[in-house]
Amino acid sequence: MRRNGCAPILVLLPGMDGTGSLFLPLIDQLGLTFDIRVVRYPATEALGYEALERLVISSLPKGEAFMLLGESFSGPIAISIAAAQPPGLTGLILCSTFAVSPRPAITALWRLAKTVSPRRAPIAVLDYLLLGRYSSKALCSALASAVSQLSPAAFSARMRAIHTVNVLPKLKSISTPVLYLQATEDRLVPSSSCALIQRELPAIRVVSVAAPHCLLQAAPVEAALALRTYAEQL
Repeated sequence: MRRNGCAPILVLLPGMDGTGSLFLPLIDQLGLTFDIRVVRYPATEALGYEALERLVISSLPKGEAFMLLGESFSGPIAISIAAAQPPGLTGLILCSTFAVSPRPAITALWRLAKTVSPRRAPIAVLDYLLLGRYSSKALCSALASAVSQLSPAAFSARMRAIHTVNVLPKLKSISTPVLYLQATEDRLVPSSSCALIQRELPAIRVVSVAAPHCLLQAAPVEAALALRTYAEQL
């Protein structure tokens, strides 16, 4: 897997919280397999997909080969960037994500976002939607900590972005191999979201993992194995 003795670069784009802190379980499992670069989003700025995509592009490795992983909220950003075929991109990984707004769960969250600050959002609701029966004290605490860092303006802007997003037309422009990590017990993103992507990208490899929406956090061992296998086949 190593090229010229160097670990392949893996750029991680975070979920709704944007902190990148929730990647720690996965990073621990990957060890030195990859040269991991985590992109973090501003916690207080009301930025939508276009602005965040520009931020990600400015953070991508220059003159080096890399793989791009878009988790949940960041899936559309990863898809859009991959469709533009940036220099150096060798692979795209999508995890618990979508190309078009996943309703009705997102609609319910959108209503919540308009009335409740993320810092006051009932953690029990988030725990149910994002972790389900895979919840633990450590995961729940990490989730609460990550979400609490988001300002109401940033949270609302990201919810608005999800509510209207549609990058399905861009999928056919992707030329790199694509891996989709699908959580079998995702209460937020339905299996139809993966099916829509698969319809546009028939060659996509789908790996189903017994996990909740927070797949990388609840099943880091399985996720790490899937990533290693995928990278070895590039």
